[in-house]
Amino acid sequence: MWSGASMMLSRFTIPRVFSTDLCGTEGLFANKTLEITNDVLASYKNQGGFDLLGRSIDQIRSSKQVSAAMTTCQDLNLDGLVIVGGVTSNSDAAQLAETLVQKNCKTKVVGVPVSLNGDLKNQFVETTVGFDTVCKVNSQLISNVCLDAISAGKYYYFVRLMGRKASHVALECALQSHPNMLIMGEEVALSKLTLMEVINKICDGVQARAELGKHHGVLLIPEGLIESIPEMYALIQEISILHNNNVPVTEIPTQLSPWAAALFQFLPPFIRRELLLHQESDNSAQLSQIDTEQLLAHLVEAEMIKRTKEGRYKGKKFSSVCHFFGYQARGSLPSNFDCDYAYVLGHISLHMIAAGLTGYMATVANLKDPVHKWRCAAAPLTAMMSVRRHLRGPGAIPIGKPAIHPSPIDLKGKAYELLREKASSFLLDDFYRTPGGIQFEGPGSDAKPITLTIEDQDYMGDIEMLKLYLDKVKTIVKPGCSRDTLKAAISSMISVTHVLTVMSHPLNAELPLYHFN
Repeated sequence: MWSGASMMLSRFTIPRVFSTDLCGTEGLFANKTLEITNDVLASYKNQGGFDLLGRSIDQIRSSKQVSAAMTTCQDLNLDGLVIVGGVTSNSDAAQLAETLVQKNCKTKVVGVPVSLNGDLKNQFVETTVGFDTVCKVNSQLISNVCLDAISAGKYYYFVRLMGRKASHVALECALQSHPNMLIMGEEVALSKLTLMEVINKICDGVQARAELGKHHGVLLIPEGLIESIPEMYALIQEISILHNNNVPVTEIPTQLSPWAAALFQFLPPFIRRELLLHQESDNSAQLSQIDTEQLLAHLVEAEMIKRTKEGRYKGKKFSSVCHFFGYQARGSLPSNFDCDYAYVLGHISLHMIAAGLTGYMATVANLKDPVHKWRCAAAPLTAMMSVRRHLRGPGAIPIGKPAIHPSPIDLKGKAYELLREKASSFLLDDFYRTPGGIQFEGPGSDAKPITLTIEDQDYMGDIEMLKLYLDKVKTIVKPGCSRDTLKAAISSMISVTHVLTVMSHPLNAELPLYHFN
């Protein structure tokens, strides 16, 4: 499975399944379909990539796009449309489902959580299809780099990994391969670190290792790191506004504000060129095309030369090698976990459509346990949606349309806590780990993402536990109980109700703002 707005079209009146043929959403709009038979599926079953469904602009958002999608659904007399993708695709799925209901179109729209970045996470979705495979493939490559670094003993490897708004891939790969340093966007954003503060943090690590006679190392960063640095984010936003105003690329540098122009000129020429690239379909910067790892390596080298001249650094000359392990990992054979997960989600999607559900996502809980203990469910897409809130005037108000937003690393979670515990050892001890390639048989074949197994994410299990305690309260507090027991129960319920009311208020939590009838 894969990320992006790819489509599976299901039809129950005639038991056939269709796919948009190699065109993603564009194929849906143009009613270009391929009937999926056993013979067709045999060539793709348990394979990597997404060349069966394809992908294009990855959105069904404009009135024209929604109208074209609805026309295809009506022309094919579809019972169901399954949208396979991440936060953007499933946000569009929710709005499309609502539109089809309003237009009395019988097609039911359901979503499947598939994202290589792993940023579609919430109380219903523990992880996404594809994340495990990508992390396993990248961790093997990183471990190879680590062994090469310690063998040569003279290079620092700067490795950039996929992960736009969230650092889930970088965190998982760090826990699997144990590189010397990991710079996460969430940490940088929380501490509001400037570009030079990030550089100094890396240089301090290089200097600490040099004092132990080590002049090599491996550093991981997510591709979205550059947007987490405050001044870089502001610069990217200015460039984006100028792009949206149709300012020619060659004139953008001259239209920047004075401080942005100064920062732009400070950056190396190759970064300037990449920052000016045309935007993605969602008007965001092409982060995969911005060589952030080379920018950091360039600035770290300059800082280390400066420290050497000032007598603060007495180690060997700093040398760097840069890599970007991007979307090539999705071409790998999928892990056993991803195959099992995708099959289960496919079965759930079928049952959801057969049951007449629309605007729901297929979900599975208890994923850290064996397959026979997994809990299958259908969660409303709107329960995962919220409006971004910004401070304006006296308080926070909603800005924009409801959408499913990327989930960042939980800096209070167990996975991040584990990383912090090991950070000092990773930095100084060369505690490299070699997980090897993806295993399909034997004891390593059932390995799951560390970030999945370490967190307590059984949402449905917690719901059942709450019901259990509520039943106990009903058993204890009933006619015939003592007056003191009754008073204690009332007092406790008042406190609980007050706390939950405050937590549930829209200004204190991002909650669903609308729902289907």
